[in-house]
Amino acid sequence: VNNYQLKDIPESVEVNRAFALDTARHLSVFGRYPGFLALPDRWISWWVGGVLSGLRMIRKQKPRVIMSTYPIATAHLIGLTLHRITGVPWVLDFRDSMTEDDYPIDPVKRRVFQWIERHAIKYCAKAIFTTPGALRMYKERYPDLPASRWAVIENGYDEEKFTEIEAAIKNSSEEKTSEKIVLVHSGLLYASERNPIPFFESVAVLKQQGIIAANSIEIVLRASGNEAEYSSKLNELNINDIVTLAPPVNYGEALKEMLESDGLLLFQGSSCNHQIPAKVYEYIRARKPVFAMTDLKGNTAEVLEQAGISSIVSLDSKLEIKAGLQKFLTSIKEGNAEIASELSVEQHARRRKSEDLAKLLNEVAK
Repeated sequence: VNNYQLKDIPESVEVNRAFALDTARHLSVFGRYPGFLALPDRWISWWVGGVLSGLRMIRKQKPRVIMSTYPIATAHLIGLTLHRITGVPWVLDFRDSMTEDDYPIDPVKRRVFQWIERHAIKYCAKAIFTTPGALRMYKERYPDLPASRWAVIENGYDEEKFTEIEAAIKNSSEEKTSEKIVLVHSGLLYASERNPIPFFESVAVLKQQGIIAANSIEIVLRASGNEAEYSSKLNELNINDIVTLAPPVNYGEALKEMLESDGLLLFQGSSCNHQIPAKVYEYIRARKPVFAMTDLKGNTAEVLEQAGISSIVSLDSKLEIKAGLQKFLTSIKEGNAEIASELSVEQHARRRKSEDLAKLLNEVAK
């Protein structure tokens, strides 16, 4: 947990830090270290410190439930060890899938992850995922386990943070002076799972045809990563006057940019159909038009459609992107672009998700 997140933890909640080393940072020599010192991950030394700290806390506080959360595999190893030593019921928060046919890429690491996953699934009271697709994957992988072992609690948005930023925007004297339509994407764009190149090429065609121009539209890709590669492509396509590769900003500023935009962009490949980017829930809360480039069969498209958003095209189809983006921009200009329903906004608040988690924990603790 970083210091920014620690500020969100109430003072009444006790936080204990356990000793741990980052293998790559503390145990490497000239940037190299033996592979076994990073199995299952670089924080394996946390296992010892986490178990000792956890045992002290269990003796002192006598909890009725233990919970560990991924994506640090060592966290589940700590949870498994504490459960096996103490017998306290254990809730396993997987979030996304821990292993897949080709993940982790390294076969040795994959076998270690699979060992942890098998034992964790065997001994946990509940396994929680953030999407129906991930849950289905694990049901098929472990068909002998009862349906009661599985649960889905989706990600959500922070209503307090949105309310705070909306109030600041309302009280600000700044007004939009440009007539440009501003579209925003905030976050990493992976070349494999969120490849923006077909989108860039579609924008280039629209510019060549005179449908869009730098004086009418601005596309901001905030903290996309791979800036050197993408910048070169934007220059090659002659759309660097329309598409801006912007540097990272803090979370509050990113939400403010989202709320002040005219539309939001989403990139998600079909290889991630069982995953839903956390920003989807922020997009829903922002109640801005969304242009999503993702697989209609995936969980991301499902959530957007349930929210009343249908501007969804395939990430790798230039024809679909070009036609869809042109239609999307027209709907913004005419003031009839789709936004998320009020019901979906209410459903995806983190407070609602917290209530679901509390209910699950109470059931396990009985």
